[in-house]
Amino acid sequence: MNIVCICACTVGIAHTYIAAEKLEKAAEKKGHNIKIETQGTIGVENELKQADIDKADIVLLAVDVKVSDKERFEGKKVVEIPTDVAIKSPNKLVEKLEQISEQ
Repeated sequence: MNIVCICACTVGIAHTYIAAEKLEKAAEKKGHNIKIETQGTIGVENELKQADIDKADIVLLAVDVKVSDKERFEGKKVVEIPTDVAIKSPNKLVEKLEQISEQ
C-alpha cells in the first residue's frame, strides 16, 4: 500500500515529528511505502510530490491544526486523526488504513 501523510501539531515541534517517526516505522514494518510531509514551526519539510499523491492508495492527516494545500488530495481516500492517535497506536492505525484502503 502507498500512503502519503501530513503530520502537524499545535506547537509544530514534538508531536509532529514523533508522530511522523512512529508512522514511518509502523508502515515499513507492515511492508508499506509511506511519504510524510511535516508542517511545523520551521515550515513545510519533505513536501509531498504530486507523483507520490497520485500513486497513493490512501492519505493520512495526523494533525491537530489546519494544514495547507488539502485540496491536492481531492478524489483520494483521506483519513484525518489527531497526532496523539498516531503516537499511541501507530500499528493499529496502519491496520485500519489497510481496511479503509481495501473498501
